[in-house]
Amino acid sequence: MLNQIKNIMDEKNPDKAVIMPSSATMAGSGAAMDQKIVNSGRKWKYMIVSTITVIIAGVAIWSVMSLNGDRSFRVEADTLTIAKVTTGIFEDYIPIRGSIVPRTTVFLDAIEGGRVDTVYAEDGDILNKGDLIVSLTNSSLQLQVTNSEAQVAEQLNNMRTIELSLEQNRLNNARTIVDIEHQVRTLERDLKADRELSELGFISKKELVDKENELLYQQNLLELSKESQKTDERLQKQQLEAQKTATERLEKNLVTARKNLDDLNIKAPIAGKLSGFDAEVGQNIMPGVRIGQIDIPDKFKLQADIDEFYINRVDIGQSVAYQHNGKDYKAEIKKIYPQVKDGKFQVDIEFSDKEPPALRRGQTLQAKLTLGDESEAVLIPNGSFYQDTGGNWIFVVTKDGVEAVKRSIRLGRRNSSYIEVVEGLQSGEQVVTSSYSGFPEIDKLKIKGGE
Repeated sequence: MLNQIKNIMDEKNPDKAVIMPSSATMAGSGAAMDQKIVNSGRKWKYMIVSTITVIIAGVAIWSVMSLNGDRSFRVEADTLTIAKVTTGIFEDYIPIRGSIVPRTTVFLDAIEGGRVDTVYAEDGDILNKGDLIVSLTNSSLQLQVTNSEAQVAEQLNNMRTIELSLEQNRLNNARTIVDIEHQVRTLERDLKADRELSELGFISKKELVDKENELLYQQNLLELSKESQKTDERLQKQQLEAQKTATERLEKNLVTARKNLDDLNIKAPIAGKLSGFDAEVGQNIMPGVRIGQIDIPDKFKLQADIDEFYINRVDIGQSVAYQHNGKDYKAEIKKIYPQVKDGKFQVDIEFSDKEPPALRRGQTLQAKLTLGDESEAVLIPNGSFYQDTGGNWIFVVTKDGVEAVKRSIRLGRRNSSYIEVVEGLQSGEQVVTSSYSGFPEIDKLKIKGGE
C-alpha cells in the first residue's frame, strides 16, 4: 500500500524534478548541461503519509475490537489457578487467631507521684490482697497534709470560740428578759395599790399616770427583748452551722490528703501474680503512670483480632471451636470492643468448658468462629480474584479450556476455604480464582496450553 501511494505521488508531480546546469560543465566548457536534483520535500511528505496510514489502521482495528467486545489477553495456563464450581455444605465460619491473656487483670497505677523509697516485691511474685509492693515519698504531699491538719485545728478553735460567744450572748439576753419581766410584775403590783390609794386621795393623779407609763414602757421593752433574742438565736444558729460546714469540709480535705499520702504505699488490690513491674529505688514516678499489673493465675481468656468486614456479623454469645494438644474445646464471645484499629476490631473469648491444661500467657491458639448455620449452596474456592473484582465478576473457562470469558456474578458469604455463589455460576463450570491484577480491563483470556 505504501509503495502504491508513493507511485501515485510521483505520477501526479513529475515536475518536481528540477534541471540545473552542472557546475563542472560550466566551469569546463562554459555550456550549461541539464542535471536532475531530488527535491527533499518528497521525503517528508512520504513520512507524513506513512504515519497517518499507520494511525488510521490502528484506530480502525481498535474500533472493531471495541465494537465486538473482544478485548483479549494471552496468558500461560500454568500461571492461572482454575477451580471447579461445586455444590456442597457451606460452613459459615471465619478462622481467627487469638492470644491467651489473664481473664481478670487489675492494673497498678501511681495515684500520687513520688520517688521510690522501698521496693518490697519483684515481678512474678504471687501476692496476697493488701501486700505492700512499693513505697514512695513525696515531700510536697506531706507538707500539704501538715497544712490541712493545721487549718482543721484552727477552724475547730474558731468554732469553739464562736460557740462560747453565742452561749454568752444567749445567757445575757435571757438575763435581760428576766430582769424586765421582774420590773413588769413589780410595776403591776404597785400600780394596783396606787390606784386604790389614788381613789382615797393619798396619791396624786400625776404619780399614777407616771407609773402607768413606766409599766407600758417595760412591757414594750419586754416584747422587743424577746423578739431580739429570737433573731439573735436564729443568726447565731446559722453562723454556727456555717462554721460546722466549713470545719467538716476541711476535715474531709484532711482525710483525702491523708489517703493520698497513704497511696504512696502501693499495695496489692487483689491476690494474684505481679507482672510488668519494674521499679528501682530512687526512681521518680509521675502521677498516673502504670507500674505493673496483677493477674489472677490459672484463669485465662482468648483475645483475638477480627477483620472489620465481619463487624456487623459478630455478636456476643457466638460459638468458637478450637483445638489444643489434639483435643477439641468450645468457647464463646463474651465482649466486643467496637474500636477499629488497622482494619480490625478486638473480641474477648471465654472458655465454655473447663480450660485446657498448661496454658501460658501470650500463647496463641487457632480457632473457628461460627457466624451462622450450615446450608447447602453452590460453592467456589476462595481466591485472590475477590480482592480484584469485589466478587462482582469472574473469568469462566470455556468447555474446550482454551479461553476464559468475563462474566458478572453475585457472591454471598465467605469463609477461609469457599465462597457462596448466589447467582451467575452453575455447578460443574470452571473459573479462574487467581489474581486478576495483571488484566483488569480484559474481557477474555486466551489460555496457552489450555485443553
